[in-house]
Amino acid sequence: MPSLFRRKSADLAAPATDPVTPQEEADAARSRGYTPGKGRETPKRPTIGRRAAGATKPLTKEEAKALRRERRSEAAAEFRREGGPRDRGPERLLARNVVDSRRTVGTWFFGGALVVLIGSNQAMPPVIRLASNLLWGALAIGVVIDSILISRKIKKLVRERFPNTGQRMGSLYLYAIMRAITFRKLRTPEPRVAIGDPV
Repeated sequence: MPSLFRRKSADLAAPATDPVTPQEEADAARSRGYTPGKGRETPKRPTIGRRAAGATKPLTKEEAKALRRERRSEAAAEFRREGGPRDRGPERLLARNVVDSRRTVGTWFFGGALVVLIGSNQAMPPVIRLASNLLWGALAIGVVIDSILISRKIKKLVRERFPNTGQRMGSLYLYAIMRAITFRKLRTPEPRVAIGDPV
């Protein structure tokens, strides 16, 4: 009598699904993010859009130092070209052009002061000390005369071109005189006119 609780061996051996080929199994694994042979999921690489939306990679100390140095260089170059807040305004530009279009005694002032400092040393002979003092006096007189001539020209041009200016003339004169006693290559903003050009 057949048992009610037993199955035939043929029933147990019957497959539940259709057989799968190795190629189909590999394709299915790849679609789930698995690489055949690794047994683990392959990490997904960030896309360009994800990198743009996320935070950037932090800079190293060397890169940060180079970036700061580059920004300082750019700021110095811009200041050299454009100047600072005290250099703004058409009247200041006119004063700079007046100074830059001429040779000034003031450019020799600091060089002469160094010669005078060395020549006035007590270890020097009296003749050299006397020559140093005369040179110092000549430079001082030359700077004063040059400053007066520059101020008069600036005053004339400002009254002609900017009759309604609110710029204080004393401040403008001092601005021009300080520029006149600075070496041409060290002036900021850099000169825009050559020596001898009309202003």
